[in-house]
Amino acid sequence: MGALEPDPGRSTTAAIDRPEGGVSRGRGKTLPRETIVDAVKNLHPAYFAMVMATGIVAIAAQMTGMRPIAVGLSWLNIGVFIVLWTLTLARVILFPHDFFHDLIDHKRGPGFFTIVAGTSVLGRQQIIIFGHYTVATAMWFLALPLWAGFTYAIFTGFTVKEDKPSLAEGIHGGWLIAVVATQAVSSLGTLLANRFPAHETEMLFFSLCMWLCGGMLYIWVISLIFYRYTFFRFLPSDLMPPYWINMGAMAISTLAGANLILNATRAPFLMALLPFLRGFTVFFWATATWWIPMLVTLAIWRHVYKRFRLSYDPLYWGAVFPLGMYTVSTFQLAQALDLPFLLWIPHCFVYIAVTAWMATFAGLLWTMRNLTIAKKGIEP
Repeated sequence: MGALEPDPGRSTTAAIDRPEGGVSRGRGKTLPRETIVDAVKNLHPAYFAMVMATGIVAIAAQMTGMRPIAVGLSWLNIGVFIVLWTLTLARVILFPHDFFHDLIDHKRGPGFFTIVAGTSVLGRQQIIIFGHYTVATAMWFLALPLWAGFTYAIFTGFTVKEDKPSLAEGIHGGWLIAVVATQAVSSLGTLLANRFPAHETEMLFFSLCMWLCGGMLYIWVISLIFYRYTFFRFLPSDLMPPYWINMGAMAISTLAGANLILNATRAPFLMALLPFLRGFTVFFWATATWWIPMLVTLAIWRHVYKRFRLSYDPLYWGAVFPLGMYTVSTFQLAQALDLPFLLWIPHCFVYIAVTAWMATFAGLLWTMRNLTIAKKGIEP
């Protein structure tokens, strides 16, 4: 299923800039500064999916009794968050044309929602693992304007731009990161509502509205995606990693709904809506569960039957995140609806999520190692 694919000629990782013939440009070697500048210029908007994936896997580990792993991943995630924000701000300043071109690109534009989701997941991580509500509050107030800015800038750009791709070329699973971002803001807002007693009701109502908007947005987007997958030619190259967001968007919708159920006693309007909240939360979880066998089958078709080469891509973090989110959302659903028989799922699924994270992180380190060796190899 399609993904946040880079434009032709763009790299998704830091590349060594060489003209034809393998000779580095200008001088006899590629300078570290050139490599860093290239990484900034070609930074994929969806790279914050690494923050999303690391944060949610850390939370899953915490919930299932793996605190050392949770703490280690959490500190690593803080470092990754700082590095990615530094690179992103540098890109805005140094390469504004590339940044804003990506913003209204049908393939890369939705990747900016990973910034919103990653910031919100990091805030949730601070609460669940460290109990740092002040930091989490700062993350939420950062995520809110980012969500509004990216939502209306990206979708307005898609609407008014004159040159648009066809449905087959433009729509992909990565569009659902907009749903993930919306539900991440809702989920974190619900957790923080009790920190603002004077405005708790307003914050819970806002979180409810965001949850509903995220659900409606999923229906709109998944309809187009499902139509594209079933009525247009489908190639192994179309089945890029963020197709797992089809499931992940429903998993985080389950989490946001479960949070509202657990906090329903704090607001009369939530108590009145409790049957509705419970019904739709189960609906979201059932949909997420339905996707898992389908996605596994398509992955087998891609890599076993079609023998599509498996190699590291930063977009694979978009596949790790749904695995961690399904673990956390199922755990939270079991608590919200008092369904202890579901708890075996997160206690098993967490191992899949941690393994997927480790494999993707190993791929990142291996790619960085190869780039370093290649750079040294062309030095005189």
